[in-house]
Amino acid sequence: MNSRDAKRRQSWVGRSRASKLGYWRFVSLLESQFRFWPMSESSTLDRVWTVPNIISLARLVLALVLFALIEGVAGRQDLAALVLFVFAAATDWVDGWYARKYGEVSRLGRIFDPLVDKVIVCGTFVLLADRTGSAILPWMALVIVVRELVVTAIRAEMEQTGLDFSAAWSGKVKMLFQCVAIGLELGSRTWPELSIGLFSIHQVAIGVVWLAVISTIWSGLEYVLAARPLLSQDS
Repeated sequence: MNSRDAKRRQSWVGRSRASKLGYWRFVSLLESQFRFWPMSESSTLDRVWTVPNIISLARLVLALVLFALIEGVAGRQDLAALVLFVFAAATDWVDGWYARKYGEVSRLGRIFDPLVDKVIVCGTFVLLADRTGSAILPWMALVIVVRELVVTAIRAEMEQTGLDFSAAWSGKVKMLFQCVAIGLELGSRTWPELSIGLFSIHQVAIGVVWLAVISTIWSGLEYVLAARPLLSQDS
């Protein structure tokens, strides 16, 4: 083989390698834009329009409808608000479960999902506290809103510094009492004559609201104590 043929062969091999490299670069570009190929963990975290995020967005829209129903005048709207709230609260776990099961956890979802929960609970507490005869007093709604703001600020700062801020069981218990309290308050307005055992539904609602407030304060203090490493770092 003469030197001219050798140069031609080297040139052909070089073009072949370049074309293969260009092909794989093109495939990588498609993987970053579409979902037809498996995606890397980092690109998955950066995605926005995932199924869990769409579910959270739908729950946020339901929250706005719920608020409009609570502010309504007709008595039958209390029943519609109760049904809608139960549905929104019951589907709270769906987006998180789907994200973990199908690997669609995203940075937006980690923020958006708990934000929607706070909007639904805090907004409903505030609106119900403004109604005459409500089991939820205005200061109770204020305690719940302040707790959520404080814990959200602490969580953001601790995650930024790399400290662990996993959800505690007290927070889950708090959420349970809050949802039950809202359901009972809406139920007492839908069926005011209903009794649960020896107590009226309104009396039961008052008791559960107090449990919600106590658990809210307790879980808030627990998160504040968990943030002590952050305070010691600052000092």
